[in-house]
Amino acid sequence: MFFLVSVLLLAGCSLEKKSAVNRGLQNLTAHYNILFNANELLRKKQETYASSYIDSYNEILSVYQDTTAKSNTLDKDMEDAKLKANKVINIKEQSHYLGDAYLVLGKADYLEGDYYDAVEFFSYVIRSFPQQKYLIQQAMIWKARSMFYLNQLPQAKLTIDSAIKSINPKKKAFIADIYATKMQYDINVQDYIDAEEMGKQAVHYCHDKPERLRWTFILAQIQELNNKPADAIKNYTSIVKSNASFEMAFNAQLNSIRIVDNQNGIKVSRIDRLKSLLKKENNKEFIDQIYFQIGEIYLANKNIDNAMKNYHLSTKYSLKNQNQKGLSYLRLADIYFKTKADYTSAKKYYDSTLMNLSPTYRGYQLIKKKGDNLQILADRFGIIAREDTLQMLAQLDEKTRAAHIDAMVNREILQQQAATDASNTGSATFANRQTTQTNSTGGSSFYFYNSNAISQGYSDFKLRWGNRKLEDNWRVSNRASSNITQAASTTLDPDAPADVATKPKSAPTAAGFRQQLIKDLPLTPDLLAKSNTRVYNAYFDIANFYRDILGDTTEAIATYELILKRFPDGRDKPAIYYNLYRLYSTGNPAKSDEYKNLLLKNYPETPFAKVIIDPEYSKKLNDADAALNALYNQVYDAYSKKDYKLTISNSDELLKQYPNNKWSAQIAYLRAMASGHLEKLDPFNADLNAIIAKYPNDRLIIPLVKQHLAYIAANQAEMASRPVVLVDNGPNGIPLVTPVPEQPTINYALQVAQKRIEPKAETKPPIVTPPLAKPTVAEQLTKKLTDTSRTVVKAPAVDSLAKNQPVSTPQVITPPKPKVPSIYSLRDSTNYYFVINVASGSTNLASSRFGIGQFNRANYQGSSIIHQLIYVGDNNTLIYVGRFYSIADVKAYARAIIPLMPDIMKVPKDEYSFFIITQQNLDKLTSKVRLDSYMDFYQNNY
Repeated sequence: MFFLVSVLLLAGCSLEKKSAVNRGLQNLTAHYNILFNANELLRKKQETYASSYIDSYNEILSVYQDTTAKSNTLDKDMEDAKLKANKVINIKEQSHYLGDAYLVLGKADYLEGDYYDAVEFFSYVIRSFPQQKYLIQQAMIWKARSMFYLNQLPQAKLTIDSAIKSINPKKKAFIADIYATKMQYDINVQDYIDAEEMGKQAVHYCHDKPERLRWTFILAQIQELNNKPADAIKNYTSIVKSNASFEMAFNAQLNSIRIVDNQNGIKVSRIDRLKSLLKKENNKEFIDQIYFQIGEIYLANKNIDNAMKNYHLSTKYSLKNQNQKGLSYLRLADIYFKTKADYTSAKKYYDSTLMNLSPTYRGYQLIKKKGDNLQILADRFGIIAREDTLQMLAQLDEKTRAAHIDAMVNREILQQQAATDASNTGSATFANRQTTQTNSTGGSSFYFYNSNAISQGYSDFKLRWGNRKLEDNWRVSNRASSNITQAASTTLDPDAPADVATKPKSAPTAAGFRQQLIKDLPLTPDLLAKSNTRVYNAYFDIANFYRDILGDTTEAIATYELILKRFPDGRDKPAIYYNLYRLYSTGNPAKSDEYKNLLLKNYPETPFAKVIIDPEYSKKLNDADAALNALYNQVYDAYSKKDYKLTISNSDELLKQYPNNKWSAQIAYLRAMASGHLEKLDPFNADLNAIIAKYPNDRLIIPLVKQHLAYIAANQAEMASRPVVLVDNGPNGIPLVTPVPEQPTINYALQVAQKRIEPKAETKPPIVTPPLAKPTVAEQLTKKLTDTSRTVVKAPAVDSLAKNQPVSTPQVITPPKPKVPSIYSLRDSTNYYFVINVASGSTNLASSRFGIGQFNRANYQGSSIIHQLIYVGDNNTLIYVGRFYSIADVKAYARAIIPLMPDIMKVPKDEYSFFIITQQNLDKLTSKVRLDSYMDFYQNNY
């Protein structure tokens, strides 16, 4: 016995030694124990995703039922799989299964939505284990699928092509998946001819029956698009006759009906045939889809009223299929938006769409963006309607006005009463239903024989848990199906009376409503002017929204012309004339010339007129700005080096060469600050007052100068006794203190380089540790930074002229890209920063940072807000300002500083942009690629 124990101990102590015995033991335990269990976790997760995935049969189905809604909480099963894979990598390094372990890590990241990391692991497998062909093929398949979500389609195609070339007909394990992945690529790039061929190959080699049926359905959809109705019907019929899910078979039957009717040129009969399906008992659960299909036919035939009627019926009968209800709401929202121009109703239906649709639905983020942006139109039209009503009332005599107000109050009372009645009726109906269920008998006391008891239990279950599938772990809160159900359980019905759907806790009383109306009446010229300003700004926002967001030229023109008609003396007539000149240029050259001539005749000195006369004007303007930038930086450099005499002489020379330039106030301020180090109080005080007198409307410098004067007034005696007013290294925290030119620069890349382990092509694979815990998701942001400020075209640029597009000031815009899941999160944070991204690594930012400091001192005196630099890649410098403790605070800061950025930034406007970021996401910006990916995330979510 002692001998046996000794042998085992010796064997255990020698497991680290490289030997055939140890290698065999490690192969055995790694393959049949650790990796087997890890792959089982992955398989079950894929099955879970497939069972909870909601297909949209009105579009081409996805080849794989992946989740596209990245969770921001750790998935326990996936983390367990990663731990097992890491165990093989760390302590089974002699085994032949290191490549399999890295493949597990990549798959786990993919299934968690971490596509960037997944691509890196799959690339590592392809690069480091070239002899293991079965691993290479799997890694190529999963790498390409990951790249689809990252919108890296060219790279994905190269990977798929390599996988196809590696196919060995004798080894058919992964051939079907290779062709299926290529089919998904072809669908994404809309190459349906090749997609059909790939679909045939995928179906041919597929041995998994559910996947084969799914791919057959997709193949039929592609054949429809390729005008091969006979082949499509054949495949749809095979689905109907198979043991496919009833939903798939039902949709295959619907599609077959559509193809047959299209072949015969019949339209009405299809509606009749669809209506006949409503009478069949086995179609009861699919009534909502039938009504939706009927609505689609009516919509295609421009029969809007009947289309809306059937979409409403579809929502009414969508009891379990929340995705279908969401699609019906989407159609109604689009009708209200595009056809009826009822933006308030459209906003409600878009909101209901988002509440019902699964986040995995293709285009979900685009729908969200449209719904969020529509709030601008709804809000602005609401402002106009309210101000117009108030102005109308103000123009009436007191007796007539009182009568009108009485009528409005009565209507408000009736609306509130109707809402209350509707709410009470709904409650009474529910109570009666509960009473009826309670009093009725089911013929048996045994629960499962009592239909009423079962119905009541089902209702109670849905009330608490929603429409959850009968499956393992159905109570887990972060499942995709429960997310959908949870959203559905809180859905606001846009068809309900407004006060029922969104009933406030306490509606205003009649007296309060009357009092508010009277209080807001613009009865004086000053109040009327303010009311008109609100209307003017609202119309301007609407016009810009049509032009920039929706690209609706007709509505943009109509709104701009309405502004000219209603506000003939408006302050932005040059910008409006220029916009109308550009908007009319393609469709109505005569009108375009009319507005061009008005601009040239009445406002010849504006940049808008000059850019029409001289197309090179923008370039010349940029050249002039570049020279001005250089001279300003000379002034600032002298100031930062405390060479105050040189600062004064450089300032005088600059103002002489460029009198009344856009930075004159800032130059005068720097000159005054330099003089303050060389003179006593009285001349310094005079310099500050001269700045206020000469530049009273400067929004950056004047607030700061007023703070200085206020401080001087409060400390007159002490400052008058100084030999010079300003002393370097003065006390902090007072308004009048020498600004610190620079703050420490952080080499950000070095600071965070060790935060993340990336696999490299080494002889020995790196050790991979599991990631840190991920935070929870915050409520997604819905407004852009400048939602509340009016966008006015300021200076035309050459590139915008070449594209024949209206010109606008710099804003937080990145090149539009399709939405993809991201490594970044919208976590609720108390660490927010406003970031200025300067896309030029050689630009001197000292003077720009000084301007930011001036703004912060003037507007955030006494706060802990600072600005610092980080470098991302070779050519991007980020100035990040913070810390802000809430998203509302950082957005308020952004709205305040963005209008002043042309004055603050001493770099060309096309070289910088803005965005908001959390500390957690900031930590991930380690390269230009990461920065670009964050800009995609920012564009889609903020």
